Amino acid sequence: MKSMKIKLNNLSNSVSYFKPLVIAGPCSAESNLQMLSTARELKKTNTHIFRAGIWKPRTRPNSFEGVGTPALEWMNNVQKETGLKVITEVANSTHVNKILKHNIDMIWIGARTVGNPFAIQEIVDSLKGVDMPIFIKNPLNADLNLWLGAIERFYNAGFRNIIAIHRGFFSYGIQKYRNMPQWQLPVELKRLIPELPIICDPSHIAGNRSLINEISQTALDLNFDGLMIETHIDPINALSDQEQQLNPIQLNELLDNLVVRNQSDNNSETALSLEYLRSQIDKLDDKLIDVLQNRMNLAELIGLDKKANDITILQPERWKFILEDRMKKGITKGLSDEFVILLLRAIHQESINIQTKVMNSNK
Repeated sequence: MKSMKIKLNNLSNSVSYFKPLVIAGPCSAESNLQMLSTARELKKTNTHIFRAGIWKPRTRPNSFEGVGTPALEWMNNVQKETGLKVITEVANSTHVNKILKHNIDMIWIGARTVGNPFAIQEIVDSLKGVDMPIFIKNPLNADLNLWLGAIERFYNAGFRNIIAIHRGFFSYGIQKYRNMPQWQLPVELKRLIPELPIICDPSHIAGNRSLINEISQTALDLNFDGLMIETHIDPINALSDQEQQLNPIQLNELLDNLVVRNQSDNNSETALSLEYLRSQIDKLDDKLIDVLQNRMNLAELIGLDKKANDITILQPERWKFILEDRMKKGITKGLSDEFVILLLRAIHQESINIQTKVMNSNK
């Protein structure tokens, strides 16, 4: 994938740019008292922007779907009393018109909406002539092009205050996280658009407050620009996502314990050590490429044998054996299940691609 030539500002002049930027507040706006009580406590922390969901797109209709328009007045009360900037999610032009009437400082585009180019374009058109920070979450599924497409639609319409939010990706089955981080995707997004600020939403990745600290630290270690953390004055009694929300005291403790590292080190000894270790990695990567080439050459020979004997490309039992055998070996070497599975699937798919070409060739 080629690098994109997009030049972006970090945040508008109306918002001081902090690193790490901290956005906190409840999953859902539930009452004026809940909003103000939470905001007052967050004002005592390093929170820079107050967040709350007003319209909540839920998978099933009987779930709490947000208070709606009345909560915009509560957001205004937070602005007036605490001085915090406020942000909420919009999913269509109606939402945009209402937040503009209530002078909401900034918006985010949710994962479900990012996956719908028609909805994105509708929001872009509704915001014509408005200069405010636009935060864009990754789509539900691990599709980098959908994420890029949403960013490009805003950029092509003249918006420059664009910030990406990494909130993880949906995955089937029981997993450690609610949404799999798949850190390689936001890292690739940063490679394609180096100027694009990216913040992490550890609440939606974790799905459990006990995991938020480790995800937040990983995001900062990857040089993310900030965090959006769901924080509620009384998480246990929240109307949505109780398990993944912190209370303000817990948020403050988390922020105090996070380590913000330098992007580089001017120490000459450190630089020499890193240069040596990286040179070793480069050598191992060269060997790894050679090994993969040899493996694919063997896959081509296997394809020729299958073609000559009219054998199907996919051999489920063989694939099952490889997956289970290499997983066990990977575990003994200290490699994570997620990494080994992704690696094996990529290798297997490339082997299938090569054998498919063989089957369709005149060899």
